[in-house]
Amino acid sequence: MSLKSVFDAREIRTEFEKAGINPSFIPLIWKHVIASNAGTAIEWDQIPSLPSAAYPLLHAKFKPLTSSLHSILHSSDLVTSKLLIKLQSGSLVEAVIMKYDTRLGKYNGKPRSGGLRSTLCVSSQVGCKMGCKFCATGSMGYKANLSSGEIVEQLVLASRVSPIRNVVFMGMGEPLNNYTALVEAIRVMTAPPFQLSPKRITVSTVGIIHAINKLHNDLPGLNLAVSLHAPVQDIRCQIMPAARAFPLEKLMNTLQEYQKNSQQKILIEYIMLDGVNDEEQHAHQLGKLLETFQVVVNLIPFNPIGTLSQFKTSCDQRVSTFQKIIRGTYNIRTTVRKQMGQDISGACGQLVVNQPDKRSIENSGLLTDIEDLHL
Repeated sequence: MSLKSVFDAREIRTEFEKAGINPSFIPLIWKHVIASNAGTAIEWDQIPSLPSAAYPLLHAKFKPLTSSLHSILHSSDLVTSKLLIKLQSGSLVEAVIMKYDTRLGKYNGKPRSGGLRSTLCVSSQVGCKMGCKFCATGSMGYKANLSSGEIVEQLVLASRVSPIRNVVFMGMGEPLNNYTALVEAIRVMTAPPFQLSPKRITVSTVGIIHAINKLHNDLPGLNLAVSLHAPVQDIRCQIMPAARAFPLEKLMNTLQEYQKNSQQKILIEYIMLDGVNDEEQHAHQLGKLLETFQVVVNLIPFNPIGTLSQFKTSCDQRVSTFQKIIRGTYNIRTTVRKQMGQDISGACGQLVVNQPDKRSIENSGLLTDIEDLHL
């Protein structure tokens, strides 16, 4: 029988309660595992001050980490790193660290506050069943859900590379299709010893309506991002087959209710595909669709995913015109995502388990940045 991750909160809490051990000791165990650079080599007996019954239980049923860092690729942009993480099953998932300085650039004509920080883009599944035609992960198909512990372990492993301030669920998989593990993982991330603010965690979804309806009650204060990518249902279905199950009208009604309950802005993700969804008429359709919402629209330049792709990247002029319409005509805050990590296939839509040729990384010479995702 495989040992469970000690970061699988429900599992360890259940086992402790069955053994009559106070669950309040669990954060202490997590703290020691996080602090250990040895990772899986830490011995349970090295953790002091636990009840005597805890040690044999930990030995018998749990591992400090079930995942390991298989490899890490650093982009030539000097601020992006892609972690290839090997799960206990032998499957591989990817997480991306994006470092940036929030003091660079301006917002509303004023200097930004803040400083250096890192955002971690985590995966929730091995592969993805949504099948979005512009996304490399979708080409893998669905393989498996990650456990809550496997999701949290991405944060543990990444924290050994760089201190993490923000977490975005924008990696491999549809987070809301792994709802129970997602909720449990985020509850661990926002509790001691991690203590991330819910305001610094963003969950991205293609629009799983029934799960969005539950999200605010289960995880209040969280940031929601919606991969909209088209202003009308027929275009959405062409590029996102899963949209057939979640009609745009019903999705927008769900988001209206979510916003009413949460009183938070929603991040709208919109990938720019040349000749598909990037024309002026599409900008007006999107503006009308969103004008009653409090949203930030994030326009995402399409990232190439190999010779099989049927799409092309929208030119800068078309992106600029699209942004001006949304901002100027509909007064909706609209940003353009600056790309990071394209040379290591770590940019948006490029996450698929592979290992680029090191020479291509060294020679690409891309210099990129990222927008501030914090709403």
